[in-house]
Amino acid sequence: MQNLDSSVVATALPAMAADLGRDPVHLSVAITSYLVALCVFIPVSGWVADRFGPRRVFMLAIVVFTGASALVGLSQGLGTLVAARVLQGLGGAMMVPVGRLLLLRRVRKEELLTAMTWLTMPALLGPVFGPPVGGLLTDMVSWRAVFWINIPVGAIGLLLVWRFIPELEPQDPGPLDGRGLTLWGLSLALLVSGLETVGRPIVPQGVTFAMLGLGAAVTLAAIRHSRRATRPAVDLGLLSIPTFGMPMLSGTLFRIGAGALPFLLPLTLQLVFGLSASASGLVTFATALGALVMKPLIRPVLRRFGFRTVLVANTVLAAAGVAVCALFTPSWPPIAIFLVLAAGGLSRSLQFTSMATMAFADVPTNKLAAATAMTGTLQQFSVALGVVLGSLTLSAGMAWHGTESPGLAEFQMGFVLAGLVILSMLPGALRLAPDAGARVSGHKALPPA
Repeated sequence: MQNLDSSVVATALPAMAADLGRDPVHLSVAITSYLVALCVFIPVSGWVADRFGPRRVFMLAIVVFTGASALVGLSQGLGTLVAARVLQGLGGAMMVPVGRLLLLRRVRKEELLTAMTWLTMPALLGPVFGPPVGGLLTDMVSWRAVFWINIPVGAIGLLLVWRFIPELEPQDPGPLDGRGLTLWGLSLALLVSGLETVGRPIVPQGVTFAMLGLGAAVTLAAIRHSRRATRPAVDLGLLSIPTFGMPMLSGTLFRIGAGALPFLLPLTLQLVFGLSASASGLVTFATALGALVMKPLIRPVLRRFGFRTVLVANTVLAAAGVAVCALFTPSWPPIAIFLVLAAGGLSRSLQFTSMATMAFADVPTNKLAAATAMTGTLQQFSVALGVVLGSLTLSAGMAWHGTESPGLAEFQMGFVLAGLVILSMLPGALRLAPDAGARVSGHKALPPA
């Protein structure tokens, strides 16, 4: 449901902008407000799950997310839309990482790769069906229907969790690090909000630079606090684990570049190529289809080559898969665009699953809640930065060319820049040990201790 929501919003964005009387590029705030809320609330998810029990928190999160989806569909202005999206982000912040935690606490390290593959395969149904379903609903009903579809999905999900997922005993997470949560939440919100408004007539530019400056200062304070606190909300010590630190730090660059694609691509097809929302959705879902096809192949690929080789080689392939979108023109047959996007989906799926699995290869069991919280926060923060990267590139190109709406050149610049950001992950991947995560991948498996 969460992945369905993420994939349909970009497809419906032009229709939302027209209905609300906003510029489609500026309406990226509908995406980033949700992602900022995820970044702010995910750090507390691990503590809440330990304190009250992950199953109970998971069920409540589904209720909040589903109810907020209904409110988004009822929004009559940008303010109410953003408020409902923030509430939706609160539900998503508890739903996704806590659901992962329920799995991780019941799986042995040797089973982790298989378990993560099974976890992500059903989740890919959202991106597979999201663009075409979102496009059809937008054209035939309204953009509001793409949010209302979450209501039956959420109701079914709640029933299945109640029926099939056993409760885990609550644990003692210790006192809540309220100061750390406040500092990290404020820093992420300020940084994303500041970047979202750079060079755009949303707020005065003085406010934008004040948010960026204050965000940087608060981030330094948050880092200092996390290093000194006994039980910090964000445990930076986890980054010293090589198999966790690399996908969290270098992997952020990959997610930023990849996160720009779902924002740029539907706008390109609708605003430049003149496709309807339905036609755009039928083309862009190729990316998720390629990802779904890749999932069963990930385990044998990692067993054969190992995490380091896969991440190094695939970084180059994934960067090329995004940058090649700059070659698309209105004269391209839709089937050709579909095939290129499907091929790119293969490499990005391999990269995402490899990083997500390796990240937990060496994390101690008692640190899983903190690790899932940090993973979720950085993932959503980088996706938010990806949307910001796309919108900033379009705004800069429009200002450079003196146009009021983005053209093909602006989108081409966005695709190339996103590909270069992905490629910048390469040095981090090269620093991995040849046997990194071998216990999980099975590649040159280490003898048991």
